[in-house]
Amino acid sequence: MRTDSGAESTNASTSTNESEKPKIIEPIRLPTPEEIRGQDIWNNCAVRSVVSGVMGGGLGLFMGLFLGALENPIMQEEMTGRQQFIYQAKQMGRRSWSSCKAFALMGLVFSAAECVVEKARAKHDITNTVIAGCATGGAISARGGLKTACAGCAGFATFSVLIEKFLERHD
Repeated sequence: MRTDSGAESTNASTSTNESEKPKIIEPIRLPTPEEIRGQDIWNNCAVRSVVSGVMGGGLGLFMGLFLGALENPIMQEEMTGRQQFIYQAKQMGRRSWSSCKAFALMGLVFSAAECVVEKARAKHDITNTVIAGCATGGAISARGGLKTACAGCAGFATFSVLIEKFLERHD
């Protein structure tokens, strides 16, 4: 019995000693010149916008492929297997190219607007997201007229704020 209680007291004293030890603070490491150069490149609004546009285009391409594959031909019963395959391939190609352009434009405009507003205001907050969302929604829907551009502005700004709140990027 003594060995059990002695082991328990040893374990208890070990755990208290570990909590009493001062935590080691690591020294601050200065960034290397390569890291500084990379950060300077990424802080350029043109670079950030182009990268966002390319990534948005890639996302749109994959979404178009997926959604194009889900479409069924109207006269499916009358088509042969080869005709259905060709129809599906064409639909996927059309849908992917259309989605690719739309998402690339959306990513480019949103990223450019947010970056420019952030640099002009010298703040990183939710207001930048609202302005960038409004500019993006208005630019994308401007072909439909003034009412459509205003609705696009409000809708995309709201969507952008909801995504920011969901991701909790800003305090």
